[in-house]
Amino acid sequence: MMRPGLKTILEAMLFVAERPLTPQELHGLLPEFSKGEIRDSLRILQAEYEQNGRGWELKEVGGAFRLQSRSDLKEWVLRLKGVCAQRLSRGALETLSIIAYKQPVSRAEIEYIRGVDVSANLRVLLDKKFIKIAGRKDTPGRPLIYGTTKYFLEFFGLRDISDLPALSELEDSGASSPIVLNYVVN
Repeated sequence: MMRPGLKTILEAMLFVAERPLTPQELHGLLPEFSKGEIRDSLRILQAEYEQNGRGWELKEVGGAFRLQSRSDLKEWVLRLKGVCAQRLSRGALETLSIIAYKQPVSRAEIEYIRGVDVSANLRVLLDKKFIKIAGRKDTPGRPLIYGTTKYFLEFFGLRDISDLPALSELEDSGASSPIVLNYVVN
């Protein structure tokens, strides 16, 4: 039996993986291939899926790779799954936006920007694993500070936090509260 090629092996591994895999993890599992060969093969697979118009794509999220259905097919995939898309309240989304753009940030800083108590929103975002406690601020009282998680990057399909849209793009699109944007920009 002929040994399959690296692209085929990577495709099979990513297909059954329960979470995104980093090139380093893949190299650890496939030491017979160089890190360069693995990265090159991942890029080739990405291009092939995009070029062939398949129902799935190879997405880099949080420095790792996963096979996923194309985002433009979400409506039909959700029919199969029989579930609704995960929803966050406007307040939770605004809180998450502030954390994503200002991290690490304390609860008091978020409440100053939003003008309301955010305790419930923080609990929801922590429960959904979008944010984490990133440490303590070096100020009196040493308040907790929050940051986004790797799951946040995976869920929103971001390679890293720098993939977030520029604040000017959000302002132009009206995608977020003007009050929040004014404080996040400053």
